[in-house]
Amino acid sequence: MAFVGKKFPNLSVNAMNDMGDTFKVNVLEEAQKNNKKVVLFWYPKDFTFVCPTELHAFQAAIGEFEKRNTIVIGASCDTPEVHFAWLSTAKDNGGIEGVTYPILADSNRNLASTLGILDITNEKYDEENDVVTVEGDNVTYRATYIIDEDGVVQHESINNMPLGRNVNEYLRIVDALTHVQEKGEVCPANWEEGKDAMSANRDGVASYLSTHAN
Repeated sequence: MAFVGKKFPNLSVNAMNDMGDTFKVNVLEEAQKNNKKVVLFWYPKDFTFVCPTELHAFQAAIGEFEKRNTIVIGASCDTPEVHFAWLSTAKDNGGIEGVTYPILADSNRNLASTLGILDITNEKYDEENDVVTVEGDNVTYRATYIIDEDGVVQHESINNMPLGRNVNEYLRIVDALTHVQEKGEVCPANWEEGKDAMSANRDGVASYLSTHAN
């Protein structure tokens, strides 16, 4: 089920920060109450391989997101305690020490299940033993959401486990969303901040295509 164009689910989830504090985060409320955009990115597991590279990449860009009035939130199905152990582990030992944004600990999988981003396949019910089994790790894919100030999902993407994300693409999408909000223009393929956008009508696309080579 796609959430683009819809309000993000109104659910509160446990979270952890680099200070060792456990607290509740409601992503929808974070956007609406703070009047900020939110980039929420899910990753499969703490203490793994591609995942720490992504968390550090989002941390390296945190200032750029803040300039764009955007909050960054990480998320997985690990517990707050495991998050803090990883946050306390040095980078040169595979840890994410230095990450400062909150990380959701959706250990009951309420939010991940609602979003439909769990690695679950071939669910089967064994009548004889009264047991339900699934294949997959029941952890999240690399799902990313960009949510506007009203709590509406403007971007949703899902990568499979081995495919790390490009953080610059999410900065570009935030820039494009801001341009649409402020200028009322739409952003063509490969648009970046400072490049021409266009009017959302026949004349606008004709003018743009006539002056921009492929």
